[in-house]
Amino acid sequence: MIAFLHGILTESLPTQVTVDVHGVGYEALIPLSSYDRLPKVGSEVRLLTHLAVREDAHVLYGFLTAAERDLFRLLINTVSGIGPKIALSVLSGMTPTVFRGAVATSDVKALSRITGVGKKTAERIVVELRDKIGPVGAWEASSTQRGLSAEDQRANDAVLALIALDVKPPQAHEAVRAAQALLGPQATIEELVRVALKQGN
Repeated sequence: MIAFLHGILTESLPTQVTVDVHGVGYEALIPLSSYDRLPKVGSEVRLLTHLAVREDAHVLYGFLTAAERDLFRLLINTVSGIGPKIALSVLSGMTPTVFRGAVATSDVKALSRITGVGKKTAERIVVELRDKIGPVGAWEASSTQRGLSAEDQRANDAVLALIALDVKPPQAHEAVRAAQALLGPQATIEELVRVALKQGN
């Protein structure tokens, strides 16, 4: 398994890149979301990768962030009928945060606007991913729309961590707010989560 590529970007196209890693050129297919943030050709780049092995080819997919790769893998491994091509279209059509928000709120209309994703596929995405994305997706999407300060962003990330640990959103929010009052505005996410969990026990 190739986990990542770290080398010199020698070719950059909206759908694919070539990275020179110690004299070996690796070609990887990428989503537009990664292409928009690539450095200039000739610069150093680090791409997280996913290797898909087919009977007729080994295809490497590249991503600039873990969130993009995680969503790509979630789509191809969980949603029936979605392969790498449609998964790349999803990432090219909306950010992972917006996607999770759309799934959490069952926004089939927004999902079906993505190139290659019709209404039936969008409905299948919602049905098959809603339980996996759940309230964390809705909370994350709404917090992104609000535009948070650094302090509020840490609190929000702590709330998301608690929700991921099966704490109900209202209780998670209340516990983090109490932890923030106790620890002060410079508290780290880890400190907030630790104190919030103690308060809930």
